[in-house]
Amino acid sequence: MKYVDEFRDATLGRGLARAIAAEVSSHRNYHLMEFCGGHTHAIARHGIPDLLPANVHLIHGPGCPVCVLPIGRIDSAIALALDHGVILCTYGDVLRVPASGRRSLLQARAAGADVRMVYSSLDALRIARENPDREVVFFAIGFETTTPPTAAVLRQAKATKVKNFTAFCNHVLTPAAIRGILDSTAPEGARLDGIIGPSHVSTVIGSRPYEFVAEEYHRPVVIAGFEPLDVMQSILMLIRQINAGRAEVENEFTRAVSRDGNLKAQSLMADILEPRPAFEWRGLGSIPHSALRINAAYGDFDTERRFSIPYRAVADHKGCECGAILRGAKEPRNCRLFGTACTPENPVGSCMVSSEGACAAHYTYGRHRD
Repeated sequence: MKYVDEFRDATLGRGLARAIAAEVSSHRNYHLMEFCGGHTHAIARHGIPDLLPANVHLIHGPGCPVCVLPIGRIDSAIALALDHGVILCTYGDVLRVPASGRRSLLQARAAGADVRMVYSSLDALRIARENPDREVVFFAIGFETTTPPTAAVLRQAKATKVKNFTAFCNHVLTPAAIRGILDSTAPEGARLDGIIGPSHVSTVIGSRPYEFVAEEYHRPVVIAGFEPLDVMQSILMLIRQINAGRAEVENEFTRAVSRDGNLKAQSLMADILEPRPAFEWRGLGSIPHSALRINAAYGDFDTERRFSIPYRAVADHKGCECGAILRGAKEPRNCRLFGTACTPENPVGSCMVSSEGACAAHYTYGRHRD
């Protein structure tokens, strides 16, 4: 398959591994964060750490959209379903994220709430049309990748005058999260030497929004595709920048990403959504201008305007290290619950729920046995 098979070629992979080994300096360590959860999944699935020199360390970032949702936001969704009697629609992974008291949306459904899994925002709008006597809420989450479809369905709902449909908007922004990570790791010195930039997000926003990382924080960024050779090539590019003392934004994923990104999608988002002053992230705390909300022109389709759902910050489970893992401060194996009390079948933290979560990826592909 074009753009897949050639990026999984074992011979080329061994050649890249040799090139990386030849480039690294034995006198230093390289700490590289893959921001995207899709990269975390690819790295674990293809055993990429086993192909790297011991002094090249891959650090997991907060790029799993399900993982970064704070407990308070899940609590609000559960309250909508149980206390307001709405039909709550959302993506599959969100249903299993533990909230207060380890209660999830799946458990709320078992208790009588009308919670439905959908594959797209259009599914939620269709359900609203099919149930005109019920309020339907689309629990919208994700980074810039899934934001344009939410904006598009809000535009369609307004154009077709669907009165019983709203979106509970929890879309978050990648560049602000990267800034939050860099600010949080600053006291620890140069532990983070470079960033493997996300793939799908970058097809929407382009490479331009990462330029502040190089200019302000003097860290290189290489945007990478999801295939194993994409990731290895991006690691090689980062190591070359670090060795040369350079800090630039480079694009390995040129077959899909440009500097300016998808201008039509950006315009759609700007017409319907606006930045929030601040938003709480699991593990990172409150980050300014790091999420989006529905603007006044589309206020009739904003769940937070239509319903009274006060937000309350809730601490994570005391034994769960998901927050530290999302910050890159710890690895899944550093959590005493990992693989014992916390498994994909019985998750304690959100990092074990989604396949993009670091804990789920490590568990699924046996990296916890290392």
